Amino acid sequence: MAAEHPVPVVRQLRLVVEAADHEAAVAFYRDALGLPEEAAFTGDGDARVVILDAGRATLEIANPAQKRMIDEVEVGRQVAPRIRVAFEVDDARATTARLVAAGASEVAPPTRTPWQSLNSRLDAPADLQITVFEELAAPAAVDPGHDGDV
Repeated sequence: MAAEHPVPVVRQLRLVVEAADHEAAVAFYRDALGLPEEAAFTGDGDARVVILDAGRATLEIANPAQKRMIDEVEVGRQVAPRIRVAFEVDDARATTARLVAAGASEVAPPTRTPWQSLNSRLDAPADLQITVFEELAAPAAVDPGHDGDV
């Protein structure tokens, strides 16, 4: 039986981040991290935006206990702000080194998690704390200790 009103379908997730140093943030995320530029727009009053392709997007909604547990596993202490952005990469160690060389501050080095990923934590341009993670094993069924980015 068809629903009277179709369920809305989300086609894309965009995370919009204000960066005071726009050029440095674009260089970091596009050039150092490797997110391809999808589009760029300018407007009145020096308004600028660059849209970078970050691959598949997910939205993780974690309760405070989960957030604390992830911080403990990745960093060993509570450090994450309310919002953290995670990027899956092919080589967490090399990517971490490249991002630190490009201006990020390492909060915690690549660390193997109990759910078989290698995660590092960085303070990055645009005042974002990011996780760079490499999946070491094929993901299994949803694990309550695995939030997708760790």
